[in-house]
Amino acid sequence: MEGVVVRLFGDRYRGRRVLLTGHTGFKGSWLAAWLTRLGADVTCLALDPEGSPNHWDLLACPVRDLRVDIRDSAAVRAAFDQAQPEMVFHLAAQALVRRSYRDPLENWSSNVMGTAHVLDACRQTSSVRAVVVATTDKVYANREWSWGYREVDALGGHDPYSASKAACELLVDSYRKSFWQCDDAPLLATARAGNVIGGGDWSADRLIPDLVRAVTQETALHIRSPGSTRPWQHVLECLSGYLLLGQRLLEGERALAEAWNFGPQPEANRSVADVLAKLQRFWPQLDWQVSSEEHAHEAGLLYLDCAKSRSRLNWCPVLSLDQALEMTADWYRSHHASGQVITFDQVANYIESARAANAVWVS
Repeated sequence: MEGVVVRLFGDRYRGRRVLLTGHTGFKGSWLAAWLTRLGADVTCLALDPEGSPNHWDLLACPVRDLRVDIRDSAAVRAAFDQAQPEMVFHLAAQALVRRSYRDPLENWSSNVMGTAHVLDACRQTSSVRAVVVATTDKVYANREWSWGYREVDALGGHDPYSASKAACELLVDSYRKSFWQCDDAPLLATARAGNVIGGGDWSADRLIPDLVRAVTQETALHIRSPGSTRPWQHVLECLSGYLLLGQRLLEGERALAEAWNFGPQPEANRSVADVLAKLQRFWPQLDWQVSSEEHAHEAGLLYLDCAKSRSRLNWCPVLSLDQALEMTADWYRSHHASGQVITFDQVANYIESARAANAVWVS
C-alpha cells in the first residue's frame, strides 16, 4: 500500500466525535481500535474488563475511557453531556447465552434498560446525528429452517439473551417512530451480526476462547453441540458493516434507518465440528472431545440472509472462513508466544484485503 492514499468510509469519521459503548468487550475493543485508526475523536463508556488478560488493556487505545454502567441512567447522561457525540455505536451488553440463564435479571436490565438509557441520552443530546445499535443474529424466532433469516422475519428468542435482544429491536423501533420522525432528527439503525470470531476474546462459554484456554492449560476442550451450525465471521467483517452503515447515516440517508443483517458468505455457515477441524489445521495443538453433560437450550441451526445489505449498502464480506480462522489462530498464537497483540496489524491487513476486493468502503 506504500504510496497509495486510501480513504476509508468516505473519510467520514476523521475528526468526528464518536461515542462507543462496550469498548472493554471483545467486539467493542476491536471497534475502538479501528475508530482511532480512522482518526475519530472517541469517547468510550463501559464496565471494567472481566478477567485477565483482556484485549482492551493490551490495546492501550488513545480514547477517553469512562467506566460507566449503562444501567445507571444519570451516569450515561453525564457521559453524553461530556462527549457531545455526533455518532453513537452502542455495543455494551450482556452478550452470553448461558450467562443469561444463570442471571436473567442482569441480562434483561443490561440489554433492555441499558439500551433505553443510551437511546434516551441520544434523544436529549442535540449533537447526535446517527446511532447504530448492535443486536445479534439470535433476535429471530428460530424455526430451525435451512434458509437464512431476513430483516422482515419475526423476532423472538427462547433463552433470556436472545429474547432480550429481540426486545432491543422493538425498543429501537419505538424510539425511532416516537421521537425521531422529523426531517432533522438523528438516524437510528440496528445491526445483526453472525457468530463473531477473532483474537482477544476470552469470554466464558464461547467456542474459540474456551479452546484457547484448553490449549494454554494443555487439556482437551469438552464441546457441547458439535452439530450446531452458525454463520461464522471474523470480527472485522461485521465491524466494516457497522462503520459503513454509520457512514451512510451520517450522510443523511434516512431510508437506511432500519435493521440490517451482516453475516458471512453462505459457505461459512458451518457446524461447530467443521470449524474445529478447520481451525486445527492452523493450530495443530488444539484438541477437543464431545461432552456428555446436559446443557441449556441453544439453537441448533441458524443462518442469516444478507441480501439487503449487499444490494442496498453494497456491503460484502472480504474473508473466507479459512482466512477468518487463520487470522484468529495467528492472533492467539502470537499473544501466547509474546504477550503482545497484533490487532492493529490485522486491521491494516484486512483493509488491504478489502481494497484488493474492491470493497465499497475503501477508495
